[in-house]
Amino acid sequence: MYFGVDYHPEHWVYPYAGTPEEPEARWERDAQLMAAAGVNVVRMGEFCWGIYEKDEGKYDFEWMRRVMDIMKKHNIQVVLGTPTAAPPLWLAHKHPEILPLDEQGLTLHEGTRHAYCMNSDVYWDYSRKIITALAQALGTHPQLIAWQIDNGIGGHRTEFSFNEESKHDWHAWLRAKYETIDRLNECLGLRFWGQVVSRWEDVPMPMMAPTVHNPALVLDWMRFASDTCIAYVKMQADLLHELTPGIPVTTNLRALSRHYDHFDMAEVLDFVSLDTYATLQRRPSENAAEYDIMRSLKKSGIKTPDGQEGFWVIEQKAGNVNWQEVNSLLRPGVVRLFTYQLVSRGATGVLYFFWRSPRIGSEKFYGGVLTHDGRGDNRVYREICQIGEEMKLLAPILRDTKVVAETCILFSHANDWKLKQPQQHTVHFKLRDHIMLFYNALHDLNIPVDFARPTDDLSGYKVVFAPSLHLLAGGEADLLKLYVHNGGTLVATFNTGLVDEHDIAPDNGFPHDMTDMFGLEVLEFDPIPPDEENHLLFKPQFPATHSHAGRIWCDVIEPKECQVLATFTRDFYAGRPALTINNFGAGRAVYIGTMCKQNFYYDLVNWLRQMCNVTQLLKVPEPVEVSMRQKGDTRIYFLLNHQSSPVRISFYKPMHDYLTGSTLTGHHDIPPHGVLVLDERLPQSQAAPAAGAPPAIAPHSMPGLSS
Repeated sequence: MYFGVDYHPEHWVYPYAGTPEEPEARWERDAQLMAAAGVNVVRMGEFCWGIYEKDEGKYDFEWMRRVMDIMKKHNIQVVLGTPTAAPPLWLAHKHPEILPLDEQGLTLHEGTRHAYCMNSDVYWDYSRKIITALAQALGTHPQLIAWQIDNGIGGHRTEFSFNEESKHDWHAWLRAKYETIDRLNECLGLRFWGQVVSRWEDVPMPMMAPTVHNPALVLDWMRFASDTCIAYVKMQADLLHELTPGIPVTTNLRALSRHYDHFDMAEVLDFVSLDTYATLQRRPSENAAEYDIMRSLKKSGIKTPDGQEGFWVIEQKAGNVNWQEVNSLLRPGVVRLFTYQLVSRGATGVLYFFWRSPRIGSEKFYGGVLTHDGRGDNRVYREICQIGEEMKLLAPILRDTKVVAETCILFSHANDWKLKQPQQHTVHFKLRDHIMLFYNALHDLNIPVDFARPTDDLSGYKVVFAPSLHLLAGGEADLLKLYVHNGGTLVATFNTGLVDEHDIAPDNGFPHDMTDMFGLEVLEFDPIPPDEENHLLFKPQFPATHSHAGRIWCDVIEPKECQVLATFTRDFYAGRPALTINNFGAGRAVYIGTMCKQNFYYDLVNWLRQMCNVTQLLKVPEPVEVSMRQKGDTRIYFLLNHQSSPVRISFYKPMHDYLTGSTLTGHHDIPPHGVLVLDERLPQSQAAPAAGAPPAIAPHSMPGLSS
């Protein structure tokens, strides 16, 4: 288990620290405080190009070597960042063509980070030079365990640039994809508004225009920009693998908040790393969803520094941020709570950002492990010290464990990009909100879940949820049908299969290529205002615990072979299906023709859980989040109290508490923002009751393995 901080030694030299006689003296003190807190890794150097190379071709890496030597003295290992996220000023002055142009053709100027166009051959060349020099200078240092490529790829909307080199690469990308002009015109539907082209160089970039561009063209532009980001990272990864074989590479991602394909990006990395900016104001499931997404990006071929599966959190907020409308402090115990939420969902490395709040620059009031004074007697440092001790205790127990899920939510970047384009059916539908209705239900019922693309291997999942796959390639539809035919249960929804991968609507019925699997056809769809509802009438086969109503969108469905489980009760489609199930091959396909409030999804997941024999981890009071990591027969449960008051739970069988070494029985109060790490590793005399034996008290009020 790696436990660390993001350290910026370039901030802590004279006159900001140290003395005129010993300008670097602070580095030793920082390393001492890190070691005392249990830190065993630091990330450094991600913004240091202008310090490494103040003048072109004149490199100085010795100061960083001195920092790494100090870390070695204190048994702290190092992740080095390639510094390409912040090009030096001299480079932009010499080659202003590297600066990105926005959709209006305006230059985004130098003097900050991300001031570069990823299609620039010049920038690629200079990137290779600094990376090569850095790797040759420090790549054999014994403390180096990984590289972080760049920082925040695509940040500040720099996934896109509209430079001449971007246009050249765009046309080459289109040529490689479509091969002929006729096929491009056909697949993009450029006959609409008469925008056909006769030469590759005539295809426009989607710059500012009087009205919308062809949506298929915009979708391809998103794909091209994504491929550009990934190509730039892959160039660095390949170079680092050549220069420092055996040292894994990563980059820091933010969960689905950048406009590139995160699954594709994960393929060119050895392991996935996340920036997380969790805040207490958010619903705990929102943070959990981000972690489950990141864990799911790379399910095989993972090469972390210590060989563990899972992902890293390379920037975990240690204190307040500086970019919200109100930058409130994190309350005592919250950093610890968030750390355990990360670890419980598969993280094998956690690093806090910042090590110390900087005295200079645009982030000087961003919360750090240390405050500006650097004394190490502040509240957050003490909390990190506590976590560090606990991570030392848990590291051998957690080794080789992983999160195992029986359910999965499908996500497609191309579909997400399509649904963010203008001229949607309703501005009140947001894909992320729709996904979270399913995720919240799984999270709150303590059912582990992965994320996947429609093209991934889904055979290991009992239930797959496919919320609003508006854009669905024909091949993707075939794979989903194969999953169901082979025995899986697929849950799909309205706004599914309305266009193919070329943004062309089908002429054989909605959802395209899947009407046989669902045993129905969607004849029309009716987006409704957010203040209107269409109540649903449920059949006895679906055990609804509440009255539920359709909102936002209602499909007009013609049932064929499917079984109807619920119908609409008003408007001209009253009596038509709203919820159906159809047997297809050895599996089942469920279709939900509307969007409901959260309680419906609890009923849905409980119904599916029983029908498909999906494991529910533990039954606990509502404010408590449960996760599990396992290895063979070893199951380690994490119970997290996300509220600011105690929560009482009652054990109907003894559980072992790893953090205290004690055995918990009967009533136990989890303190505000408190954590339990448990298993059933008990003496035989304290073994759990035999299967089918009644619990000591009612299951809804206490944890215990569900049947």
